[in-house]
Amino acid sequence: MSDDLAVTRSVRVPRRELDVSFSTSGGAGGQHANRNATRVVLRFDVAASEALSAGQRDRVLAKVGPEIRVVADDERSQVRNRDIAEQRFVERLRDALHVDRKRKPTKPTKGSKRRRVDAKKRRGQTKRQRRKPGRDDW
Repeated sequence: MSDDLAVTRSVRVPRRELDVSFSTSGGAGGQHANRNATRVVLRFDVAASEALSAGQRDRVLAKVGPEIRVVADDERSQVRNRDIAEQRFVERLRDALHVDRKRKPTKPTKGSKRRRVDAKKRRGQTKRQRRKPGRDDW
Protein backbone atom coordinates (compact mmCIF):
# COMPACT_ATOMS: atom_id res chain seq x y z
CA MET A 1 0.00 0.00 0.00
CA SER A 2 1.31 3.45 -0.87
CA ASP A 3 1.00 6.41 1.47
CA ASP A 4 -1.26 8.45 -0.82
CA LEU A 5 -4.60 7.92 -2.53
CA ALA A 6 -4.62 9.33 -6.05
CA VAL A 7 -7.89 11.24 -6.53
CA THR A 8 -7.05 13.30 -9.63
CA ARG A 9 -3.83 14.12 -11.44
CA SER A 10 -3.25 17.08 -9.13
CA VAL A 11 -4.79 15.77 -5.87
CA ARG A 12 -3.25 13.02 -3.77
CA VAL A 13 -4.63 12.48 -0.27
CA PRO A 14 -2.19 11.07 2.31
CA ARG A 15 -3.66 8.09 4.16
CA ARG A 16 -2.67 9.71 7.45
CA GLU A 17 -5.45 12.30 6.84
CA LEU A 18 -8.07 9.55 6.75
CA ASP A 19 -9.69 8.46 10.01
CA VAL A 20 -10.51 4.76 9.65
CA SER A 21 -12.46 2.83 12.27
CA PHE A 22 -13.82 -0.71 12.36
CA SER A 23 -16.91 -2.26 13.96
CA THR A 24 -19.11 -5.30 13.68
CA SER A 25 -21.31 -5.12 10.62
CA GLY A 26 -24.43 -6.77 12.04
CA GLY A 27 -27.24 -8.03 9.89
CA ALA A 28 -27.16 -11.34 8.06
CA GLY A 29 -24.01 -13.42 8.20
CA GLY A 30 -24.29 -15.36 11.45
CA GLN A 31 -21.58 -15.36 14.07
CA HIS A 32 -18.93 -14.00 11.71
CA ALA A 33 -20.83 -10.71 11.26
CA ASN A 34 -21.56 -10.44 14.98
CA ARG A 35 -18.06 -11.21 16.27
CA ASN A 36 -15.59 -9.78 13.74
CA ALA A 37 -15.02 -6.08 13.13
CA THR A 38 -15.29 -6.08 9.34
CA ARG A 39 -17.38 -2.90 8.87
CA VAL A 40 -15.21 0.07 7.85
CA VAL A 41 -16.06 3.72 8.54
CA LEU A 42 -13.76 6.15 6.76
CA ARG A 43 -13.84 9.87 7.63
CA PHE A 44 -12.03 12.74 5.92
CA ASP A 45 -11.91 16.23 7.44
CA VAL A 46 -12.09 18.54 4.44
CA ALA A 47 -11.33 21.75 6.33
CA ALA A 48 -8.15 20.40 7.95
CA SER A 49 -6.75 18.70 4.85
CA GLU A 50 -3.38 19.81 3.51
CA ALA A 51 -3.90 17.85 0.28
CA LEU A 52 -6.40 20.38 -1.11
CA SER A 53 -5.70 23.92 -2.27
CA ALA A 54 -7.89 26.74 -0.95
CA GLY A 55 -10.05 26.77 -4.08
CA GLN A 56 -10.46 23.00 -4.08
CA ARG A 57 -11.29 23.03 -0.37
CA ASP A 58 -13.99 25.67 -0.89
CA ARG A 59 -15.49 23.69 -3.79
CA VAL A 60 -15.59 20.45 -1.75
CA LEU A 61 -17.02 22.23 1.31
CA ALA A 62 -19.79 23.72 -0.83
CA LYS A 63 -20.68 20.40 -2.45
CA VAL A 64 -20.36 17.81 0.35
CA GLY A 65 -19.80 19.72 3.58
CA PRO A 66 -17.00 19.72 6.16
CA GLU A 67 -16.59 15.94 6.33
CA ILE A 68 -16.69 13.09 3.86
CA ARG A 69 -17.90 9.89 5.53
CA VAL A 70 -17.90 6.52 3.78
CA VAL A 71 -19.15 3.20 5.20
CA ALA A 72 -18.42 -0.21 3.70
CA ASP A 73 -19.72 -3.51 5.06
CA ASP A 74 -20.29 -5.32 1.77
CA GLU A 75 -17.74 -8.09 2.23
CA ARG A 76 -16.79 -10.49 5.03
CA SER A 77 -13.18 -9.33 4.94
CA GLN A 78 -11.98 -6.17 6.69
CA VAL A 79 -9.25 -5.65 4.09
CA ARG A 80 -11.69 -5.81 1.17
CA ASN A 81 -14.12 -3.49 2.95
CA ARG A 82 -11.30 -1.02 3.53
CA ASP A 83 -10.42 -1.11 -0.18
CA ILE A 84 -14.08 -0.56 -1.08
CA ALA A 85 -14.34 2.36 1.36
CA GLU A 86 -11.20 3.98 -0.07
CA GLN A 87 -12.52 3.53 -3.62
CA ARG A 88 -15.87 5.11 -2.68
CA PHE A 89 -14.07 7.97 -0.95
CA VAL A 90 -11.95 8.66 -4.04
CA GLU A 91 -15.07 8.68 -6.25
CA ARG A 92 -16.95 11.01 -3.92
CA LEU A 93 -14.02 13.43 -3.61
CA ARG A 94 -13.44 13.34 -7.38
CA ASP A 95 -17.11 14.20 -7.98
CA ALA A 96 -16.91 17.06 -5.47
CA LEU A 97 -13.77 18.46 -7.14
CA HIS A 98 -15.30 18.30 -10.64
CA VAL A 99 -15.86 21.73 -12.20
CA ASP A 100 -18.74 21.88 -14.66
CA ARG A 101 -18.07 23.73 -17.88
CA LYS A 102 -19.82 27.04 -18.28
CA ARG A 103 -22.60 26.97 -20.81
CA LYS A 104 -22.05 29.11 -23.87
CA PRO A 105 -25.41 30.56 -24.86
CA THR A 106 -26.14 30.17 -28.56
CA LYS A 107 -28.63 31.86 -30.85
CA PRO A 108 -31.15 29.93 -32.93
CA THR A 109 -30.18 29.56 -36.58
CA LYS A 110 -32.10 31.27 -39.36
CA GLY A 111 -33.33 27.91 -40.57
CA SER A 112 -34.71 26.93 -37.15
CA LYS A 113 -36.47 30.30 -36.84
CA ARG A 114 -37.99 29.87 -40.31
CA ARG A 115 -39.14 26.31 -39.52
CA ARG A 116 -40.74 27.46 -36.26
CA VAL A 117 -42.67 30.29 -37.95
CA ASP A 118 -43.76 28.00 -40.82
CA ALA A 119 -45.05 25.42 -38.33
CA LYS A 120 -46.99 28.13 -36.49
CA LYS A 121 -48.53 29.32 -39.78
CA ARG A 122 -49.54 25.76 -40.74
CA ARG A 123 -51.10 25.23 -37.31
CA GLY A 124 -53.01 28.51 -37.57
CA GLN A 125 -54.26 27.56 -41.05
CA THR A 126 -55.49 24.20 -39.72
CA LYS A 127 -57.39 25.93 -36.92
CA ARG A 128 -58.90 28.51 -39.31
CA GLN A 129 -60.25 25.67 -41.48
CA ARG A 130 -62.02 24.11 -38.48
CA ARG A 131 -64.08 27.26 -37.76
CA LYS A 132 -67.72 27.57 -38.71
CA PRO A 133 -68.22 29.74 -41.77
CA GLY A 134 -69.05 33.35 -40.91
CA ARG A 135 -71.16 35.93 -42.84
CA ASP A 136 -68.10 37.08 -44.76
CA ASP A 137 -67.53 33.56 -46.10
CA TRP A 138 -70.93 33.41 -47.96
